[in-house]
Amino acid sequence: METARYNLVAGSRQQAACPLKLNPQVGRGLLGLERGRPSSPSQSTLGEFYFWDPCTSLSFSLRFAISYSPPPIDPRAKDQHALAAEGPPLEASAEAIHFLNSLQKEELQMLFFSETLAVVSNTGEPQGELTIEVQSGKQKDQFGIMSHYPFVHASCRSFMDKTVCGNSLQGYLSWDLRTIEQHSQEFIKFHILPMERKISLLKEEDQLVMTRSIKEGEEVKTEVTFFPWDSTMGFISEAANLLLLRVMAWRQMVPNNARFLALDTEGKLCYSTYQALGTQTIQVDRQQVEVFMVEQTVHADQGIPMSCQFYLLSDGHLAKRIQVGSPSYCLITKMPSLREEDEIEPQPVFKKKPLVWEEDMELYSKFLDRKEQLRLSHTRYLQQHPDAQALISDFLLFLLLRQPADVVTFAAEFFGPFAVHRPPSPALRSSNQRSPFRTLYRESS
Repeated sequence: METARYNLVAGSRQQAACPLKLNPQVGRGLLGLERGRPSSPSQSTLGEFYFWDPCTSLSFSLRFAISYSPPPIDPRAKDQHALAAEGPPLEASAEAIHFLNSLQKEELQMLFFSETLAVVSNTGEPQGELTIEVQSGKQKDQFGIMSHYPFVHASCRSFMDKTVCGNSLQGYLSWDLRTIEQHSQEFIKFHILPMERKISLLKEEDQLVMTRSIKEGEEVKTEVTFFPWDSTMGFISEAANLLLLRVMAWRQMVPNNARFLALDTEGKLCYSTYQALGTQTIQVDRQQVEVFMVEQTVHADQGIPMSCQFYLLSDGHLAKRIQVGSPSYCLITKMPSLREEDEIEPQPVFKKKPLVWEEDMELYSKFLDRKEQLRLSHTRYLQQHPDAQALISDFLLFLLLRQPADVVTFAAEFFGPFAVHRPPSPALRSSNQRSPFRTLYRESS
């Protein structure tokens, strides 16, 4: 098997040489690859490629050469390395979990918008475009009920050294930024050997399932990893990271001593930290705007940390992003309309105004018309029902003769015999008969 020899570098730091296959796997953790010294006279350089992943803020460049003398690897050393890699499970800090639990649904909904940035080289040449969109999406929950969740979609396609590369990202998140489902794809169309990598995250019952596949030419390697759902508390996926940065910009703060979880280049959990770099004034579309700077660092278990700086506007729009050690960066070209939090104005209070209708000629005229209308209606009714007038006259006469203290009870006793459902009374009855309309107290007294 032909192998190539590389030196891993990051900026000015250079580490020991490590043997790799001629078809190196696409690793996001590589910030740079530099050809090492020829190990034999037959070694020759094949080419040089630069690749940067704007969607996931990762980049690498590689220069490779052929070597026919790979160093031997002792199988026992592999077993010892595997045992040394095992350790206690990683946990996010309490500050990180508290920050995620403090997120409100209304706050996240204010950050639902799309944005487009240009991918530019360090020399100012345009190389591609990056689009990020966060909106409300529908997804079935664990009970099969369709619910609304934040949906993140990002895509990028660019040309670097005449090589086409790109990536796409789709993810559903919970309202505390836990990953429910995410699918990402990255590709580099090398002339010699195209490469493609796909990573899927899916919550299934009490675990998070990660499916990771790497395609090199016609060869496909797939691995499946299971993470207990409880161990993913504080885990920030690539989709969650895009929304989390908007929250930090909206709040203009980064939680102190917060240590989140993330995935490294090998698909293993590692720590991810954020640091506030203060504010700075930059020019966007011929305007001077103030941006809030945040630096994210992914601390892989092996290799060097990966850092990326984000320049964020006050409403969460991404104005600029710089990958440390990358030959390119993202820059916004058009100033967006900044969103502000809606201020709920108090409802107006209208005081009651006294209505003096007697002084209003229109209302007073209506009153007189209605009064006359009722008088004529009442008079007409009494003329058509003379028995009603006789009954009322009889009651008023009897009332004035007796002059009772309780007029209501007296009226009930007077009109009681006219009730339809009342049983017929005997022809002869005692004048001291107990009345059903009077209380016992009053009758006893």
